[in-house]
Amino acid sequence: MNAAKRRAIFERLRDADPHPTTELEYHTPFELLVAVMLSAQATDVSVNLATRQLYPVANTPQSILALGEEGLRGYIQRIGLYKTKAKHVIQTCKLLLTLHNGEVPQQREALEALPGVGRKTANVILNTAFGQPTLAVDTHIFRLANRIKLAPGKNVLEVEHKLLKVIPKEFLLDAHHWLILHGRYICQARKPKCRECLIYDLCEYPNKTD
Repeated sequence: MNAAKRRAIFERLRDADPHPTTELEYHTPFELLVAVMLSAQATDVSVNLATRQLYPVANTPQSILALGEEGLRGYIQRIGLYKTKAKHVIQTCKLLLTLHNGEVPQQREALEALPGVGRKTANVILNTAFGQPTLAVDTHIFRLANRIKLAPGKNVLEVEHKLLKVIPKEFLLDAHHWLILHGRYICQARKPKCRECLIYDLCEYPNKTD
């Protein structure tokens, strides 16, 4: 895909949604961190249902620690892998208090040192909470980048690096959200909604439908 097509894709995505954001509900960087940790292999809808109950009761490292692992499980038990996630959230709260004065760090290395926080989660926090031009490649973005030939790659890290190189800088801050939402609702895995796609004529997917 050439540079002109890539620019046109992001111009259209921007025009359709000038201020995109995550569908996870949060008010602070810590709330976002917990929500993203809970969202692994789960839907944003299921995470929001849980955090709507959790956050009015506990939305800081101190208050979640006060719940304890068992107490936290009660709020998130409908989310997949909830036992492991509860353990990681509790461990992360302890580290935030001991190493970062209870604040979410703004450095990738510090974020990835937290239990249950990998590169993708760190990228989401850096981008959405702190406004850094990072790009978290999830299953939607990986599929989309390969399918439409925006930035083909064999793994998520390769796709991430390619996207950071080929996306015009003015679009980098919001690209993560545009691509996720497009992959989630339009360029879906099993049956992409080509007739509803606003970048249909720019797409290089060989099997797209009319």
